Parts: sequence; C-alpha cells; structure tokens
Amino acid sequence: MSDRHADVVIVGASHAGGEISSRLRQGGFTGTIALLGAEPYLPYQRPPLSKAFLAGDMTVEQLLIRSPESYAKAGIDWHPSTVVESIDRTTHSLRLGNGEAFGYGKLVLATGGRPRRLSIPGSELQGLHYMRTIADVDALRPGFTAGAKLVIVGGGYIGLEVAAVAVKHGLDVEIVEFAPRVLARVAGPELSAFYEAAHRAAGVKLRLSTGVEGFDPAPGKPGHAGAVRCADGTVLPADLVLVAVGLVPNIELARDAGLAMGNGIVVDEFTQTSDPDILAIGDCTEHPLPFLGGQRVRLESVPNAVEQARVAASALNGQPKAYAAVPWFWSDQYNLKLQSVGLSHGHDRVVIRPARTPEGFVCFYLKDGRMIAADCVNSIPEFNAAKRLVTEKTIVDPAALADPAVELKSLLAAKV
Repeated sequence: MSDRHADVVIVGASHAGGEISSRLRQGGFTGTIALLGAEPYLPYQRPPLSKAFLAGDMTVEQLLIRSPESYAKAGIDWHPSTVVESIDRTTHSLRLGNGEAFGYGKLVLATGGRPRRLSIPGSELQGLHYMRTIADVDALRPGFTAGAKLVIVGGGYIGLEVAAVAVKHGLDVEIVEFAPRVLARVAGPELSAFYEAAHRAAGVKLRLSTGVEGFDPAPGKPGHAGAVRCADGTVLPADLVLVAVGLVPNIELARDAGLAMGNGIVVDEFTQTSDPDILAIGDCTEHPLPFLGGQRVRLESVPNAVEQARVAASALNGQPKAYAAVPWFWSDQYNLKLQSVGLSHGHDRVVIRPARTPEGFVCFYLKDGRMIAADCVNSIPEFNAAKRLVTEKTIVDPAALADPAVELKSLLAAKV
C-alpha cells in the first residue's frame, strides 16, 4: 500500500513537467495531480541560466515559469527535493529516495537530461563546472571576476552563450572544441563561421579541431582543477573550467522499469510509452516527427518540451491530439538573437539572403527544391516567414529566396 497517491503523478519539475501540470487543469482535469521534482525549485526556465541569470540580470523568482500561488490555486501538489528511485509498474507505485512509496493512476515522466560528463584524467577534480541547474550557476558565478581565466570545453550553444557573458564581464575566455568549427552538431558551416567571427571580434579565443586529454590540478591546490591539457600537448591554465559537451537524457527510471527504449524513452505521437499508464515528454523522449515523415528523433528544446506536454495533457483529458509541431530553437549571444526552424540534415542546397542589418544573418536550407530549415540572426521577419515556408513544405525559387527585394511571404503561394 502506498503512503501517498495521486491520479496523475509527474516525475520531473522541468519545463515539460510544469507545462503539463497546468495544461491538465486548463483542459478540465479534476483528479489529483502531484508534481515531483529533484530540485528545491518549482519548474523554471533553463535557457536563461547560461545568459541573463548567469549575468545577474535575472533572479530565481524571475526564472520561475509560473508563480507558487498558481500551482496552489490549481490544486497541484508539489513535492520539492524529491528523488524517485524506481517505478513498480505492477503496483502502480514509485519508490522515493526516502524509502516511501507514491502511488499513481497515470504516470508522466518529464525527467529531462543532465550534462554529459567527461571521463578523462583529472575529471574528478573539484572546480570543473557543468551547466544545467540553478545550483550549477550558483557554483560558477563567484569565479566570474574580471581578469579570471575561463576555459570552456565545447563549442555548442551553452559554451558560446557562457563565453558571451564571460567576456562582457572582463574574463579571459578560451573555447576548446574537438570539431573543426563551433556548433558543428547543430548548424551548417555558414552559421558556424558567422558565430566564430562574432566571438573572435569580442575577444574570445577559439581553439578548434582540438581534443582534451585531461585536467591538471592547480599549483598549491592538488584537488582543484587549474589547467586543461589539450591533445596537441598545449596546457591552458584556468581559474575556471566549464565543460559543455552535450546532454545525456535521464532515461534510467524508464529503462529499469522495462519500458521500450531507443535514443530516449520511446513514445508515440500521443507521448504514450510502451506502458498504457505511463507517458513521457521532453528531452528524455524519442518520438516520431511528422515533419520528417515519422522518423524517430530526440529533440532537446523548450518548444518541443512544451508541445509534448500539451499533447500529453490532451491525451490524459480524453481529447487526444497527435504531435504535429515543426522543430524550432533559439540562442542569445551578445546582441545576436538566433532563431532556427526545421532540421537542416540532408539538405542539398544552401541559400544565403542578405540581412537587413550588418549584425544580421539569414540562411535557408533546401532539399529537392523545398525549404526544410532556416537560421535567422536578428532577422525576425525572415524567421516568421521561414517558419511558414518550412511548415508548409514550400517549393521555393532559390533566386527569389536570395533576393532581398522579394518579399518572402510572396513565396508561400507555391505549396504542396
């Protein structure tokens, strides 16, 4: 017999977890809802962690997606600092870290992910920072002082966003990236080159095509990291080291419970797992993407987490609506606002459109004449038009696409 029970239990006070708890009520759900989170905070926005929150321009209260009062008013039972250790699908119960059991009618896994950690010599040293939580930023921020040497391992979005904040605060910043260009996993060479130029102009040093072999202790502080040792033999002294080399989905609960697994927890277009009473949403899931003809993917993005939460809430409210969103992403660095839509993998043509401002950048990706993705920096009108062009699988004339005199909206006529 469980110590506690709720009709719907949500594991993970993530962006997805917070969204579904609210959407359930908005959709008319009248049963009991419990929201279990491993952190002491209500669901909060994670994108600002590497930007405005790190810079000190946002407070914890401003990070919260909704106020504490809104959860109480909606009758959502919040359980902070609660770790779930296992799922018993037979008894419909969870085993918590404190030994208690928590029963569920329906279970929603919104467990998100965690930073990928390096397993190389010196990776056990203190002073190696990762970024995913408020606590991670709280640990990093005291070292953010002018003149401090920051080495960032990884040239993805997190690494670049932190570099932009750090260099503005007067830190000496160097990025070490294994790939030959930044953003290699998520962007085309044209966008990579644009951001490399922007960061170098701001004073960030980029060390590309360079692996990391280990971390050396600081002089006089044997248990604390003080240098990054590169594969080419270069040793980079560091007051701070941030490792930003990707995300690992938190799938262990689902895997150990025997749910179907792929590159994440396998769900269908209604966020249903292989167990009829368990749904999963957000960064931890692998789901069919209609945009790619049903190809299964795992997306790490807030828009995807929010959309899956809405789909799951509709299903639990007896009004199932299949996932139909087109992926989109964003990143803020310096005064550059990147907005991307679609997935450029497999494109056969790139079209660059002159930007409206010197700080702008517009790049479209085509496949078989159709627009499948776009990267737009400081180009909101182009992004809004591209979103429709990508969503509607529009066949476009590359010459017209490249001509700034041609209104992008006029290209929406040639649809499937």
